[in-house]
Amino acid sequence: MLNQIDEISGIGLHLDLVLRRVQDAYLKKFEELGVDLTIEQWVILHRISELGATASQREIVRSNFRNRATTSRVIGKLEKKGWISKTRFEGDQKRYKLELTRKGKKVIKLVLPHAVNLRKLAIRDLESEDFEVFLKVLDQIGYNYYANKV
Repeated sequence: MLNQIDEISGIGLHLDLVLRRVQDAYLKKFEELGVDLTIEQWVILHRISELGATASQREIVRSNFRNRATTSRVIGKLEKKGWISKTRFEGDQKRYKLELTRKGKKVIKLVLPHAVNLRKLAIRDLESEDFEVFLKVLDQIGYNYYANKV
């Protein structure tokens, strides 16, 4: 168990550095592809693609780990770009149904193979056991903050 301050003093800086490198790689790829896209927009666009006919704004908020206002703002930007449409579910006027438009499907088709390659790059030279431990450690760090309401 880690107890010494010196052993963990750089954890936030290290996590931030790695996250920035990952984000920079994605943003560079989006730019190379000529797609005006942020990481948050990609995450939501991809999630709508995954959910298909059941994609709702409520479900995106639940699975996106962002607050409702931020998610709504990003969805609005995707709608303005013409990549998604936002309507009400038939028979359920409380929920917004989100669907990819033809333009949105083209963005997914263009970006997804590159996103998959970037995911593969992230785990290159890692044994599957090492990756499982990495995820377990990240989950524990996240839980430690969540459980202590920090």
